[in-house]
Amino acid sequence: MSHRMEGVGQLPASYRHNRPLLSGVSDAEARQPGKSPPFSMNWVVGSADLEIINATTGRRSCGGPSRLCKHVLSARWARLYGRLSTRTPSPGDTPSMYCEAKLGAHTYQSVKQQLFKAFQKAGLGTWVRKPPEQQQFLLTL
Repeated sequence: MSHRMEGVGQLPASYRHNRPLLSGVSDAEARQPGKSPPFSMNWVVGSADLEIINATTGRRSCGGPSRLCKHVLSARWARLYGRLSTRTPSPGDTPSMYCEAKLGAHTYQSVKQQLFKAFQKAGLGTWVRKPPEQQQFLLTL
């Protein structure tokens, strides 16, 4: 993914092109392709909690939402923004739905379109879009 983004061009100051150090497979014979496992794991630096996720449903093994789901991350962002913001929002100023908040992030939308164009220019195809219903949920604080 990192190398595919080489042609994305200049990014706004709040964005950067990350180039993570990942261990690649050095021996093609050592790799045994097969069906992916039905689970995934994530962890957070500074926390001993390991979250195991059902890869089919995206939910934790207990049935609850993952800490990485859009709803949980957007609620955390809203709480943090509420603590850090120095301006008092007026009624109707704050989006009530996740999709409204995403569309209102103009710099993000611009960079996303820049990335999509770079992918097409490099012959990498178009970005697969998720159904819009997945972004139509109420934001909670």
